Amino acid sequence: MHKLLLIAGLASLALAGAAAPAAAGLLSATGNVIAIMDGELFLGVAEGHLDGAGTLTIHSQKNPSLTCTGQFTSSKAGGKGKLACLNGSSAAFQFKRLTIRRGYGAGNFGRASMTFTYGLSAEEAGRYLKLPAGKKLSHNGKELELGDA
Repeated sequence: MHKLLLIAGLASLALAGAAAPAAAGLLSATGNVIAIMDGELFLGVAEGHLDGAGTLTIHSQKNPSLTCTGQFTSSKAGGKGKLACLNGSSAAFQFKRLTIRRGYGAGNFGRASMTFTYGLSAEEAGRYLKLPAGKKLSHNGKELELGDA
């Protein structure tokens, strides 16, 4: 009888462990990032942890080999962070929360500006992003891109 209970208990633990998402830890959450940096579209993912710290990775939609990684800290109202790109450029940014998993922000990307959203759809993100003149966010049937307005 004790063996049966032990086996049932171990099986329950194994199943509970398998239910945790692979992309994020137990005390973290991930969200899509849409950014406009120096007039170019960047896409990626941010992962925030319960303690307010987090990481993000984005890549240029036009040149996917151009990636940027960074870290941020957050509080109830928002937060700040830094980003470094493979081409040597960097950015410092601030953001505001709309909810615990959704928000928007801005910063300086070298001599240019940067705006971004996290956890928002492309339609929702448009109002928070500074798009280049004559451009809009659109889906080309495969992915998000900057298209003609």
